[in-house]
Amino acid sequence: MNFPVALVTAVAATRENVGSARPGAPVVPYTERPRRARTIRTGVARGLIRVAHVIAPA
Repeated sequence: MNFPVALVTAVAATRENVGSARPGAPVVPYTERPRRARTIRTGVARGLIRVAHVIAPA
């Protein structure tokens, strides 16, 4: 991930987290991610692990 994009994403996530802790803030229910997003994330994670095993010194 690009560093500026990661920084902006982190700042936005932190603001959302801190903002939801205010008294009187609306309660945002946990929304489960769509199945496709979970499948893609799992596939990418497995691929990265396989590549790491290939690259890692034996």
